[in-house]
Amino acid sequence: MNFKDLATVAGKPGLFKVLKPSRTGVILESMDAKKTKLVAGMSQRVSILSDISIYTLTEEGAEPLESVMQKIEAEFQGDLGLDANPDDTELRAFMKHILPAVDESRVYTSDIKKLITWYKLLRVQAPEVLEKVGEEKPEEAEVPKEKEPDADKKSDK
Repeated sequence: MNFKDLATVAGKPGLFKVLKPSRTGVILESMDAKKTKLVAGMSQRVSILSDISIYTLTEEGAEPLESVMQKIEAEFQGDLGLDANPDDTELRAFMKHILPAVDESRVYTSDIKKLITWYKLLRVQAPEVLEKVGEEKPEEAEVPKEKEPDADKKSDK
């Protein structure tokens, strides 16, 4: 599972797994204990997590949600160090620590709360999506390089 397989629906709490598209929309399954299914039609706003970004003051203007979640996992390993009911200043300090270039005028406290809620849910339901994929890619890149010289030798004969 990855961030392309996860979605959020406007007006519905939590995250959903994308099961499959249908004629009238997309079939989703909630990631909570109930595992309820719903068909999100064209009138509902469904956002895929891989398409969500957090506003920053950098040249790009935004940081993908996936990389922010992976930074949180790499640094905190599940223990965010926040109170049970953190206030606005604590939430903003947490966000500034994770993403120093965050655009504080465009990222609201409610967005930070949602980020933390989603992180905790993913940590329990789909921890594999929080792992960095970059470490696996170099190994995959080396395999074809080893095969290419063998292919050249065979074609020379």
